[in-house]
This record gives sequence, C-alpha cells and structure tokens, in this order.
Amino acid sequence: MGPTRRGKGTKIMAVADGAGFPLAVCTASASPNEVTLVDQTLQARFIEELPCRMIGDKAYDSDPLDAHLLHDYGIEMISPNRASRTRKTQDGRPLRRYRRRWKVERLFAWLGQFRRIATRYDHFVENYIGFLHLGCMIILLRCF
Repeated sequence: MGPTRRGKGTKIMAVADGAGFPLAVCTASASPNEVTLVDQTLQARFIEELPCRMIGDKAYDSDPLDAHLLHDYGIEMISPNRASRTRKTQDGRPLRRYRRRWKVERLFAWLGQFRRIATRYDHFVENYIGFLHLGCMIILLRCF
C-alpha cells in the first residue's frame, strides 16, 4: 500500500486505565514512531493524575524512553524486550502485568465500532479529533 491521496494516514495514540476506559487520546501522522509520541499523548490526558505505570508493546522497549518517563513523570514503563536487545531489562515479575494489555486493544476495538473514527472521512484534523473525543465520551458514559 502506498500513500493515500491525503497523505500517509493517521495514527491514534491512547492511554487506558485498568478497565480499558480512555484516559488520554491524541492523533498524529502515521509516519513517526510511537516512542516519540508518548509525551504528546500524556499531555492530552483527560484527567489530572498520571498513571504510575504504563504497559506497551515491543515498540516501546527503549532505554531513553524508560529513563525519561521515570525521571520526568515518575511512570514505570513495562514492555517486553525486543529480540535484538543484548542486555535484558525486564524480568518476569513486571511482565506479568503485560498480559493485561488486551484491555487497551479492547479500547481500540470500541473506537473502531464508530465508523467515522475507524475510517477517517474528515479532511481537517480538528474535526477528526472532535469525533474521537466524542467516541471516548460515549464509551465512558456506557459504563455509568
């Protein structure tokens, strides 16, 4: 697949709580790496408190990211080691929490049920972000 007519696409970055409800959502171009968008996502959170730990996939296995999150925000990053890593940094105890990552994937499945979010029809990013936030509000209101 090559680039579309409007560009390469949109990436949705989200932070979810233990039940899979959205705490922060932001959008970016599809080309940058997720590691570079972590600060932007944390700044776009809906609540004041920061999470004490974040669970990510193998793309988030980065020593500078771990140090940055721990030093600046006090957040412990839990992600499995990449296969190419020579010095293993995660042991089995924190990685047991990685099994709960399916709750974040469930959030993306809930957002994918909204057709306007799943396929970006909007040309302007502000409209798309508005509908993304509206989808998050509907998900949160369903639980109450």
